[in-house]
Amino acid sequence: MKDEVREQIKTFLNKYPFTVAFRLSKHLKIIEKHLNPGEKVIYSFPAQKNTNPFDIFSTCITVFTDKRILIAQKRVLPGYRLNSITPDMFNDFQVYKGLIFGRIDIDTIKEVVQFSNLDPKSLPEIETSLSEYLSKEKPKFIKDKN
Repeated sequence: MKDEVREQIKTFLNKYPFTVAFRLSKHLKIIEKHLNPGEKVIYSFPAQKNTNPFDIFSTCITVFTDKRILIAQKRVLPGYRLNSITPDMFNDFQVYKGLIFGRIDIDTIKEVVQFSNLDPKSLPEIETSLSEYLSKEKPKFIKDKN
């Protein structure tokens, strides 16, 4: 499972080399620490968790699992940030393609999570993966809560 995320990130960056991402092994350690036993990884990608194309120090790794979406950021100073978003928290998402980079905004009940500095060619793949993930996983959470 841990190597699966690493391979998905490596494959993503080989396919979409213009995605801006740094210190990936540090962020991967956070993901590995917080993946639960039996949790299946569906899709992973690196990005910057911000909206400013000039801020390249906010790299994160995003992982879609069968239970939730994990967003991990290892800070330069001691500590890290981990967001865990369950499918029932989603409202919608938007895809933006700019001149140089792309951006994905995921609207949740509490906040809008923004992933920027993505290779524009990666946007259709991320959009498809996110759409399929939400259409498959969100009904399970709604059914479980009723």
